[in-house]
Amino acid sequence: MKTSVKNQYAFANNILIALVSAVFGYNLYQAIVHPDKSHIALSLILVVLTSIMIRKYGNQKMKEKEEDQ
Repeated sequence: MKTSVKNQYAFANNILIALVSAVFGYNLYQAIVHPDKSHIALSLILVVLTSIMIRKYGNQKMKEKEEDQ
């Protein structure tokens, strides 16, 4: 019997990736246009933390195969 189990963190991780990308993009823009107003170091820390979370929990739905007993 095959059952598909959703990774409970997949949806949250996809939202996190979108938010971190937007924040990093905005701060990269600020670093180029207004260097005194940018928080690029904090954005890089956020990107690293997001990368760790994605590697730990994954961002794809997982399928689990179980055999009938």
